Amino acid sequence: MPTAPARVLVADDEDDIRALVVLAVRRAGCTVAAEVADGTQALAAARTDPPDLAVLDVSMPGATGLEVCAALRGDAATAGIPVLLLSAGASPDDVARGLAAGADAHLAKPFSVAGLVTRVRELTAGVSA
Repeated sequence: MPTAPARVLVADDEDDIRALVVLAVRRAGCTVAAEVADGTQALAAARTDPPDLAVLDVSMPGATGLEVCAALRGDAATAGIPVLLLSAGASPDDVARGLAAGADAHLAKPFSVAGLVTRVRELTAGVSA
């Protein structure tokens, strides 16, 4: 029996970027569990209805992607949600900060939709049919 498509939380304060992420999530064969514009909303959405993957912008109002990631990791109910961080900062230090916060992957902006589709598929491989 096939499983349901993976559900992805998308959080980015830029409308255009959020729309591109949603497009990539759908092209990856997943569904969008929630689409939010700030970190506070992202954390609330993840706690209310835990997704199979969270795609978080590092720089958001309310709470940064790093803060949301750390909060998810610190809560037993959400600790297992894979996190993909999107960041304009792509230096080794930026990547290290994301990984230290508990992120599973880091993708630099600007990103290609095809590249994001690949990462979403990798991070949801055990979930979607």
